[in-house]
Formats: sequence, C-alpha cells, structure tokens
Amino acid sequence: MKAIKTVKTAVFFHAHPDDESLLTAGTMAMLAAEGHRVVLVVATSGERGQADLEPGEALGAARITELYRSAAALGCARVVNLGYGDSGLAPGGGVAEDRPENAFIDADAEEAARRLAAILTEEAAGLLTTYDPAGGYGHPDHVQVHRVGGRAAEIAGTPIVLEATVNRDPLLRGLRLIRGFYPQLDVRAFERAYSPGEEITHRVNVRRFTRRKRASMAAHASQATGADTRTLGVMLKVPRPLYRLVFGTEWYVRRGLPPGTRLRHPFEVPPQG
Repeated sequence: MKAIKTVKTAVFFHAHPDDESLLTAGTMAMLAAEGHRVVLVVATSGERGQADLEPGEALGAARITELYRSAAALGCARVVNLGYGDSGLAPGGGVAEDRPENAFIDADAEEAARRLAAILTEEAAGLLTTYDPAGGYGHPDHVQVHRVGGRAAEIAGTPIVLEATVNRDPLLRGLRLIRGFYPQLDVRAFERAYSPGEEITHRVNVRRFTRRKRASMAAHASQATGADTRTLGVMLKVPRPLYRLVFGTEWYVRRGLPPGTRLRHPFEVPPQG
C-alpha cells in the first residue's frame, strides 16, 4: 500500500454518544495521528440510554459532555450533534412505542440526509462512515444512520462511504464457545447482526491506537456503570494486553468493490482491473 500523504477529512456518523468508541475509535485516532481532519457527528444525545441517571434531558447533557471527552482523546477536530431525539429500544428489541416526537427513527430521512450533506460539503469530506444495513445489532437509530448516511453521501458527492461493522463469523464462533457459561445468551440473535466476513472490504489494524480507543470508552462513564452488566463496563475490564488483541481490528464494508477486496486503510485506493 502506498503511503497516505494528502491530508483529507473523514466524517464519522454515529447514532448516539459512545457508539464511536465501540466501532470506529481506533480508526479515528489513527487518521488524526496521520494528520487528517476527523469530524464526529451524532444524530442524538442518547438521552434514553441506560444509566444511573434517569433517562431524559440531564442524561442527554451528560452524554454529550462525555462525547466531547471521547472526541478529545481521539484527536477529533469537530463534534456535531444533529439534535434528534433518541428513539430508544423496545424491551424485546425493535422500535420503542414511547419514543419522543422528534425521534430520529421518525425523522424525514431526506431532510436529515440534507442536514448531514451540508456538513459533508462544508468539510469537503473525502470519507463518511455509517453502519451496515442491519444497523449492527439492529437498533432502529443505527438502521436510520445507514439510510441517512448513504443518502447524504449521494447528495454531497462524498467519494468513499464505509459501513462500520463487526466481522460476524468470529463473533458467532466466540459466542458459541461461551454459550455454556451463559445459558441466557441467545446466539441466534446475532446470526443476522453485523456483516459476514465475505462482505468486509476493510480490516483496519488499530493496535497502536488501542490506548486512545480505551480512553474513548472510559470517557463514556455513564454507559459503563449501572444496575445491569454494561457492554462498555465489561470491555474496560479486559486486561490491556488482551484488549489490544481483541479490539485491535476495526471492520468496514465499502459497497461496489469487487468480491474479495481486502483493504487496510480507509483512504486506500482499491486496485484497478
């Protein structure tokens, strides 16, 4: 791969504060370290997330404060909150019935796309990240990020759109191995989550930046604590050497590339012919 010398702007579009730390933080830190301009955009303030604070305005404000701390740890140049309401998640998954009037899932996708496209145009963005069509694990706001992000890139003419995801294949293997220790674990729920390995075009090695990725996760303290076992809390307890191994790769899908394409940098140009 040729060295990436031209300074470019990458916009990372996420649904809620802390989503960036889980899926793209290493890539963001890597690009910032290389001198690229990194912009973080969230659709909502995550005011309906689970936390010690009650859902609502106070939680949303706390999570935005955490978002700025995470962005600083990753070297982001700009943070934007589009200001939609957190749609929440129904107890069994899917769209919550008691969502706010301005819920992101109910927003006009074309209007939301134009708002995001205005940022892409203003920043002359060379790259936008969204989510895969499943929205990762299926959260309605994540699915909406996929729809809105893809359309925004079309409007703005952003040349590279990467869908942030997880390689489903090793994830399923790992879950099946530990199923005996966690009888309540429903592996079937993950069989259509994220993306199969054959679709993944980018495997980005971010091991040199896992310290910043861990700092990004730690910034979202409200999402690492609570009455139940929180995903971030569990991840932050992983010993540092193992953390570097487990969280040292981030995966993306770029649609329209030939089957079997394997790239290692977000701005890498795929081979021609």
